[in-house]
Amino acid sequence: MPRRFHPPHLPPVLPPILGEIHALRNEGVFRLVVQAAAVGVGAGTVIACFRALYDELSVLLPSLVLDWALPADGATLAWRIALVFGTLVVVSLLVTLLARWEPLIGGSGIPHVELALAGRLPMPWRRIVPAKFAGTLLSLAGGLSVGREGPSIQMGAAVGCGVGELLHESSRTMPRCLVGGSVAGLTAAFGAPAAGLFFAFEEMKVILSVPLLLFTAVAAASAWLVVDMVFDFGLVFPFADAAPLVWSNLWLTLPLGVGTGLLGTLYNRTQIRAALLYDRQRVLPPALRALPPFLVAGCLFFVFPRVLNGVGWSMADIAAFADNSGGQWAVLAPLLLLLAVKFAFSVFSFASGVPGGLLMPLLGMGGMAGAAAGVAALHFGVVGAEEVASLLPIGMAGLFAGAVRAPLTGIALAAEMTGAYTSLPGMILTALISVATANRLGTPPIYDSLKRRLRHAAGRRGATSRAAGR
Repeated sequence: MPRRFHPPHLPPVLPPILGEIHALRNEGVFRLVVQAAAVGVGAGTVIACFRALYDELSVLLPSLVLDWALPADGATLAWRIALVFGTLVVVSLLVTLLARWEPLIGGSGIPHVELALAGRLPMPWRRIVPAKFAGTLLSLAGGLSVGREGPSIQMGAAVGCGVGELLHESSRTMPRCLVGGSVAGLTAAFGAPAAGLFFAFEEMKVILSVPLLLFTAVAAASAWLVVDMVFDFGLVFPFADAAPLVWSNLWLTLPLGVGTGLLGTLYNRTQIRAALLYDRQRVLPPALRALPPFLVAGCLFFVFPRVLNGVGWSMADIAAFADNSGGQWAVLAPLLLLLAVKFAFSVFSFASGVPGGLLMPLLGMGGMAGAAAGVAALHFGVVGAEEVASLLPIGMAGLFAGAVRAPLTGIALAAEMTGAYTSLPGMILTALISVATANRLGTPPIYDSLKRRLRHAAGRRGATSRAAGR
């Protein structure tokens, strides 16, 4: 019998999730709910502890900045500079050591989760959870413009796999724990269970089935109960009281959607090119790969701290700044400068491969774009001052959708993070227009490009290991 031809670009075996779909059909509902609740509570607890530590740092770092911003003589200033840069060098070396111990913690973590779900990469959860936890916390504490959402998804997936192993689940049923942990991780990171569910079926492209939907919903609900009732986290961006755009002003979603689609396309192209350039550079040895963005963060600490993670302007600050502008064009300059520097520093931070995501900076830049649009609309008398704040969550949903190409996830995430449910019509229109604009320009979604980069990096490491074994 002739041997069946297998195209070289396809995996040699079926993805594990396909076997999981069949296994789920034969699983009892009670057992499924217990498994999902265990995964959700486990992942939610880990991510909630991470958020609590990060929140403490977010309070501590601004107070240090304010104290150090006081006038100082030459000797004191020199001592401060030496201390800041010395600390950042140590932090960068610690991050590098963690990444060398477990290379899969570099970057967002979402591409790794998707490739692990497809059976193309392993999920060594015992190393990923502590290494990603510590590495991301150090990156955030060092001021780098990276996010916590990707690491939360990767840590949640790893915790889910660990819970599945502790429950003595077979390797064939492990995908449900990985998917459920991912959903729980995103839910716990932002208090957004609906966004977690949309992410699994829209971005991770998990096949929708009733048993898997039940499993992920219970995992998301369990994680949400942990962060909401046990740890009592509030809204990430409190815009629940923002007045929505009046219906006659919904036409603003057209220019805002086109603008965020263009910005998302520019971000994707710039980010991938920067990452590839960083991978190909031979100036820095591997031990110092993470150092440059930390040194840039040290410079920004003294000259432009508003763009740094933890000490920069919050979305509430930006909304108040735009709202109090009175529509003056002079206010646009600092907003656009903040957006430009945040854009450049976010690209540089992520390209270095440090543990950290890209969605939180994306959402921040989307909010800044929305604030700039609000100032312009207020200047021309199109919107009232009370409507300006509503453009920030609309801009967040638009830029997320344009870059990630997952509009449902972006809409749900922006709504649940901000509480601005009355702005949902504007979010929906802007996200759809942004996706259409980005698709028209032909740039692939950011995570598709990052998955290719991760596969190539894993292939190089595998070739190096095989060569060393010889």
